[in-house]
Amino acid sequence: MSPVLDTAFMPPQDREEVVRNAVWESVVAVDIDHPLPAEDISVRIGLGVVGPLRILSARATAVTIRRTERLARVDEEPFLFLGLQMTGTSLVVQNGRECLLGPGDFAVYESTSPYTLLFDEGVDHHFLRLPRAALALPERLLRDVCAITLGPDNLVARLAFTYFSQLASADELRHGPHADADAVVEPSIELLRAVLTSQHGSSGLAGSPMEATLSLRITQYIRTHLADPDLSAARIAAAHGISVRHLYAVLSRSGISLGDWIRARRLAECKRELAGPNGRLRTIAATGRKWGFVDATHFSKVFKQAYGISPRAWRDGSGHGRRRPSD
Repeated sequence: MSPVLDTAFMPPQDREEVVRNAVWESVVAVDIDHPLPAEDISVRIGLGVVGPLRILSARATAVTIRRTERLARVDEEPFLFLGLQMTGTSLVVQNGRECLLGPGDFAVYESTSPYTLLFDEGVDHHFLRLPRAALALPERLLRDVCAITLGPDNLVARLAFTYFSQLASADELRHGPHADADAVVEPSIELLRAVLTSQHGSSGLAGSPMEATLSLRITQYIRTHLADPDLSAARIAAAHGISVRHLYAVLSRSGISLGDWIRARRLAECKRELAGPNGRLRTIAATGRKWGFVDATHFSKVFKQAYGISPRAWRDGSGHGRRRPSD
């Protein structure tokens, strides 16, 4: 998470008000109750926007968040929230139901009805907000699935938790060009639709979104595991509950050649690291190994084929317009 707000750098007497204003302006109007004295309050918040999808990642000391009946009438556009529990536990209360979330669990809740979020152990959470209308689901169905623990016993929810937690942590997607938003938003909405309809038992509505989002979920998984030396077609297929043959077919429909796609992104990471301020802290071969290129000679060859310059020349300054002393 890249924090945009950290109470460690502000006077204790200002912390509650600054946190409240940040949440109100960026996500939703809520009452926030910090049980600790002002000097013990600690909050770190990262914010991101991907099209209509708003993301807030937070780590904080104990807090209770309430969307009161009065506040629930403030917003003209209804929103749906997705809360992902990373560590510890929390409690979600809405519509006469309450659910306990543990690591790997998540729940949804609506902005138009009062709700309470209790973080007695502190906060380690991703909050995602999207317009309720974007899901195009019946209001009754949404009410029925709010404040229900969505977790490991639901296969679709397990896949969605991994995907959305990765999305919330991916700064390059959250702050990237609008083209990235266009590629991410629709599949994200379809995946959430699949979770909610499968949880509700409307299986006929769930199959199409799962297949429609499969390519995006696969490529997101690969990005997350690029540095793993054992990343393979078999492992990727197993992680998504499909055959290797189906994996290649799905990627082919998206114009992706698996080996070429992985190699291009690994090379891009090597290029970025070699040109960075810490590019000389490890050898070129070690940088290649870090991103899956076991053979140093092969790494140099494919790097030069991709960028028209050797890794050493790129690191030493020729690749980005300035000279640095050679080794």
